[in-house]
Amino acid sequence: MGAQDIDVVIVGAGPAGIFCALALVECGFAGSIVMLDKGLAVEDRVCPKQAGGPCAGCDPCRITTGFSGAGAFSDGKLSLSSEVGGDLPDLIGHEAVQAAIGEVDGVYLAFGADGRVEGAGPRPEVDGIRLSAIEAGLKLVDCPLRHLGTERARELYARLERHLADAGVDLRFRTTCTQVLVEGDACTGVAAEGPEGAYELRARHTVVATGRRGADWLERMCREHRIAHGPGPVDIGVRVEVRNEVMRTVNDVLYESKLIGYPKPFKNKVRTFCQNPGGFVSQENYDGGLAVVNGHSYKERKSANTNLAILCSHNFSEPFDQPIAYAQKVGELTNMLGDGRILVQRLGDILDGKRTWDKELRRSNVAPTLGDAVAGDITAAMPYRAMTNILAFMLAVDKVVPGFAAPETLLYSPELKFYSNRVKMDEGFRTSVRGLRCLGDSSGWTRGLMMASVMGYLAGGLLADA
Repeated sequence: MGAQDIDVVIVGAGPAGIFCALALVECGFAGSIVMLDKGLAVEDRVCPKQAGGPCAGCDPCRITTGFSGAGAFSDGKLSLSSEVGGDLPDLIGHEAVQAAIGEVDGVYLAFGADGRVEGAGPRPEVDGIRLSAIEAGLKLVDCPLRHLGTERARELYARLERHLADAGVDLRFRTTCTQVLVEGDACTGVAAEGPEGAYELRARHTVVATGRRGADWLERMCREHRIAHGPGPVDIGVRVEVRNEVMRTVNDVLYESKLIGYPKPFKNKVRTFCQNPGGFVSQENYDGGLAVVNGHSYKERKSANTNLAILCSHNFSEPFDQPIAYAQKVGELTNMLGDGRILVQRLGDILDGKRTWDKELRRSNVAPTLGDAVAGDITAAMPYRAMTNILAFMLAVDKVVPGFAAPETLLYSPELKFYSNRVKMDEGFRTSVRGLRCLGDSSGWTRGLMMASVMGYLAGGLLADA
């Protein structure tokens, strides 16, 4: 196809890219906008495993790529507080972020989000949970949230997709960005490869919003083109699954408990993340066949269990400064032990120093919602530091939620969050390379659906005036 001249190219059709394009459209931007994504349109994103079949190893994974990105297809929760979702407030201020959350929330409501706000329970009950957390040495962050639900998120994002297409945004799926084009100190666009072959898009403004799935690729681009950046933390952990009865109080009052601790002896930051009452544990596939565990929650379909992630943050800077590569190696080793599938183990077996067997899972009160997870020994692959932190944290959470650290509690591995590359930028999201902005989780500044949407929305408004 050769080269095409356009005004704005957005790489990645996740929440950050979507809301960047949406803000441009709302501001009456008259230039040409092209959005690229290696995945599929939202209506074509059907996971064979979620439909009841085995994992087909779709390349790219239909859960992590395509219009709306990975977050909306896992749990679809919008956190409504600037205290949750990453470090964007450190860049532009808490007041600006909170105001933008209100605007973006209004957009989600306009496109069909549920009007109900979860986690706004009675204060005495919240105060009681907070007191228990304090006594256990943990911090409770009670954040109101809007739950889209995995199935309804698909419908909402389908409406957003049609809206952008009708407004003239050129949506190109099954298209991979292979290179950011940099000449001197300026970005001039991207090189891409899609169904029609390889070509270049020469753009006045380039926006990279590739999400956690594209964090590794963006880190390579930063190194290759000397885009100012630094390593941030990487999260390594497990997905925990317990019966709903254990989590009932927290589920009813807060919906999602966000607990943070710094357990001895290492004092790494450990936190809960992505809680799914009545939810389902799921598998995601990354490049190179890496299988990673996640969780889903639906509006209508419910299980007897609640699942949530426990994540331990690791920082690497000297002499090793590639945290994403480190986490990938942990995942690869875990996959090796599970013969390419997710590993699951009972907490009691970990504490007893033994692996879990299938027959033990079958007679437990907690029936795994990820049916093809392999019973085994996650401690044979999990680094000692991370495993020690996770176990100490779970015992502390048990003081807040009695029964959380019961012998039958299930731990799935690996749960990995790849957003460790921190791109250096100013308050206008401008990087050290002129004409290039990096948004969302791949930028290292956000963690989650709402904050990525906010960053995209603000960036789009700035681009419209550029």
